[in-house]
Amino acid sequence: MAVKVVTENRRARHEYHILETFEAGLALRGTEVKSLRAGKASLQDSFARVENGELLLYNMHISPYEQGNQFNHEPKRTRRLLMHKYEILRLMGKTREKGLALIPLKVYFKNGLAKIELALAKGKKIYDRREDIASRDARREIDRAIKERMRLH
Repeated sequence: MAVKVVTENRRARHEYHILETFEAGLALRGTEVKSLRAGKASLQDSFARVENGELLLYNMHISPYEQGNQFNHEPKRTRRLLMHKYEILRLMGKTREKGLALIPLKVYFKNGLAKIELALAKGKKIYDRREDIASRDARREIDRAIKERMRLH
């Protein structure tokens, strides 16, 4: 089971508390698949939403395929995400809760099929981000001190 990661949304983990993750398929056009295989995609500012019983992905940028002709795709078009109906209904119920959103974390190919990892997430407040940075710095400082101490002995 070969997994080739195309792009990741690194900012998502900084700006949101990740509560749960899901895997969904991506309904793409031919030139979109070719651009994805070339690694020309971005998840910046993208999000997913349940509308009319369908799971849709907004603002994901897939660059037009260089060898594409007039049938090339629109870079930021709305794309359908493929999940089972009961999963979509469950997500619809959860996203109606206050402050929860569906944020894409990464796009990858799994057994030749384009997949996306979605996260059910809650936005972090500014003080939460500061706490995360402070704890990361403290952890780094502790590791540095341990390494220094081990080197002296």
